[in-house]
Amino acid sequence: MPQEEKNQTVLLPEVVSIKMLATQLGVAPVEIIKKLMESGILVNINESVDFDTAAIIASEFQFDAIKSDEEESRTEEKDDKSKIKKKVRPPVVTIMGHVDHGKTKLLDAIRETNIIGTESGGITQHIGAYQTKVKFEEENGKKSQRAITFLDTPGHEAFSQMRAQGANITDIVIIVVAADEGVKPQTLEAISHAKAAKVPIIVAINKIDKPDSDIDRVKRQLTEHMLVPEEWGGKTPMIGVSAKTKEGIDKLLELIVLTADVEELEARSDGNAKAVVVESKIQSGKGAVATSIIQEGILKPGDVIIYDDDFAKVRFLEDWKGQRIKQALPSDPVMIAGFKKIPKTGGIIFALKDEKTAKARLEERRKKDTVKGIGAVRSLADVSKSTKEGEKITELKIILRADVKGSLDAITDALEKFSQSDIKVTAVSSALGAITESDINLAIASGAIVVAFRVPIPANVLKLSEANDIKISRYEIIYELIDDISAALEGLLEPEIIETTIGKLEVIKVFFKSKGKTIVGGKVIEGKITPGTKVLVYRGEEKIGELKTELVQIGGERVNVVEKGNECGVSCLGELKLKAKDILEFVLVEEKIRSIKKITQ
Repeated sequence: MPQEEKNQTVLLPEVVSIKMLATQLGVAPVEIIKKLMESGILVNINESVDFDTAAIIASEFQFDAIKSDEEESRTEEKDDKSKIKKKVRPPVVTIMGHVDHGKTKLLDAIRETNIIGTESGGITQHIGAYQTKVKFEEENGKKSQRAITFLDTPGHEAFSQMRAQGANITDIVIIVVAADEGVKPQTLEAISHAKAAKVPIIVAINKIDKPDSDIDRVKRQLTEHMLVPEEWGGKTPMIGVSAKTKEGIDKLLELIVLTADVEELEARSDGNAKAVVVESKIQSGKGAVATSIIQEGILKPGDVIIYDDDFAKVRFLEDWKGQRIKQALPSDPVMIAGFKKIPKTGGIIFALKDEKTAKARLEERRKKDTVKGIGAVRSLADVSKSTKEGEKITELKIILRADVKGSLDAITDALEKFSQSDIKVTAVSSALGAITESDINLAIASGAIVVAFRVPIPANVLKLSEANDIKISRYEIIYELIDDISAALEGLLEPEIIETTIGKLEVIKVFFKSKGKTIVGGKVIEGKITPGTKVLVYRGEEKIGELKTELVQIGGERVNVVEKGNECGVSCLGELKLKAKDILEFVLVEEKIRSIKKITQ
């Protein structure tokens, strides 16, 4: 049998001009513009689109687009990829939890320093990055040392804010829960943000030294929120610790190293560096500085770096203790000095070979900021519209805020009933009270839809959502919310395919053959036949293939139906070669839209 023709491939950059895209695809620019207009994007020949949009357009012309990874090609020494060195790197661990459950005290115990004494009111006021060397005794009795980098954040909001900006730097999340107080609203929010990051979660049940501590109660509460302890048959490691007495600290560190080993964390250990800004500020005598985590390569004083929409030269580097260092390696927390202005939190820093290259890259970034593209789905209404237009969506993520627990439970129960084998409904976060900036950042990072049921939306939250094109779906009546979710999900369901055999034709003579097309004459021996159907071809008792009917004729005239006993001509599409005496079985294929409501009743 002839092989199926495959799409051609085309290499495209992250930002593609209309003119360049037309040249690469071998079509006129006006054809590209027409396709974009059909998707609701108005452009002219001098404008550009992003890679994802260009890839969609390329597929319309039978091309598979491949991204030419310019970021990587310029930050890696890729002349000989076999020489790129990747080494095991320390894990980057983020500690999150309720505001007074002892996150920083726990980290303080690990570092054996008194960082908390410098903080206002004993509460973390900024993002800190620290690295600890941990000594272990191997099975053979030898002692070894492993490094762990910790991020101590003021809350899960900052964690997701960095993720929302594309800075996924965390390898492991530790959720700290006080053994005497148990799970609190901020604990649940921290869990939601950690799950959205799709990284391993370890639960540290702190304050076990207190007389009213109850570890099992905390575990039961966490199990209600889909974090099941390993000893109860789940997948979440949970360990009791005391930041005060340091009980359980060694076991927690061993658990972190074990989890990191399972994750097989590696990074390119040479060449130009890539880093993420964890915090930034103006510091007296040092100017604009940024605490950063190195993700790849080696950063050294004197390196030219680009950040946001500017470039700079690294004046000096300091480790987390404030000591000057000559270089920073993957997973190292480092303070970088030399910026012309304060870099954005969560921003990516790239080291380049010289200022000329930096200026060229910045010009590309400015072009990218003006490109147009097909946007992401951001509301229930958008989901319904997108699915009607043929877009394939397999999961609906929802961030839900409601006024009272009764409403929250009713909506959550409905979401659970909606989940089917071929679609997934996920409540990324559900809580009582007003929509928060944390919800918006989580929506940006996870691609979830924000649903507000009878709760206010503060002005600052509305401003943040509008700036990031996050549409908040607001409801006052519960059945309207349920109906809208149902309508959106019905577009996600794969239609039920119903195939019905309507008739059979015996081939009498083959009149015409060409590539992809055959015309035969025959007699309907069962039922009836129509154009536009699938055709199963049998030679004797053996099924030899499938074709599709293009048209049916009687006496040179097209007809829609030919009944049993009549002779006709049939034009078939496909590569299969037909012969006299072949039996063509005509199958009507119908797509039946499935109903969410019927399924869940």
